[in-house]
This record gives sequence, C-alpha cells and structure tokens, in this order.
Amino acid sequence: MSTSVDDAIRTLLLLMPRLVGRAKRTPVPPELSSFNLAPRHLSLLAYLLFEDELGVNELAARLEVAPATVSLMVGDLSRKGVLLRREDETDRRRTIVSIAPEHHASIDAWLGRGASAWRTALSPLTPEQRRMFLDTLLAYERAIGEPSDGPLPG
Repeated sequence: MSTSVDDAIRTLLLLMPRLVGRAKRTPVPPELSSFNLAPRHLSLLAYLLFEDELGVNELAARLEVAPATVSLMVGDLSRKGVLLRREDETDRRRTIVSIAPEHHASIDAWLGRGASAWRTALSPLTPEQRRMFLDTLLAYERAIGEPSDGPLPG
C-alpha cells in the first residue's frame, strides 16, 4: 500500500496531538505528587528507570544538557528522596545516580508504560527501519524548530 507524503502528513496531523494529549494526561502518581516534578525530570527519571543507574555525565550526555544542569536536578530530587546518589567505588570523582527503592515501583508504573509501548512499536522493525524512524523524528524536530521565512504577522 502506497501512502503519499500528503496522506502521511494528514495521518500525522491527527496522530501527533493525540499522542501528546495522552502523555500530558498521564497523571503523576499520588505518592510522587508532593515532589513537584517538572517535565524536565521525566526524561531523567525515564533514563534511570530504563538503565537502573547512570553517572551524572552519562545522564547529561543522554539528556543533551550540561552536567551542571543534571547535577542540580539530581541534587533537588535526591534531597526529596526520589533519587539516590553514591560515589563510584572505582572513580571517586564519578557520581552514580539511581531511583530510590521506595519510589521505583511508582515511577515504573507512571513512566514504564511509555518504554514498553516503544518496545512494542520498535521491536518488529529491522535495525535499519528503526534508524530511519528515529532519523525521521529527529528531522521533524529540527524542521519544526526552524524559524519561518519571516517575522510573524501581528
């Protein structure tokens, strides 16, 4: 079945708002609501949920932010008891971050469904198809972020 570019765009114009809407409607679990988690915390928590533990620099690289930014977020969440920080035994300069055991189940119930859904969607694809899918999303992100041809009217 051949789909024209315009047909694909029509489908995406319906699909993308539904996906964003579902993500926004995913409520923070009551046991985590008092921590005032911001959207910037979600990716950090999702990475830790997926990887179990990571160093601050590794988190910064994956989140594409400065290590100082991650250190601030980790510091905030560790003071609240959401995250644990520990010194790497083999490199004392390295800080290892993980989700506190008492919050792991809540965070997994909250964010784990997204990772599971992506696994379901991506597993049947070949590595080349997955790469094309990711490259397409990244190209869309770049294109949507580009300025228009001129100033906005108004």
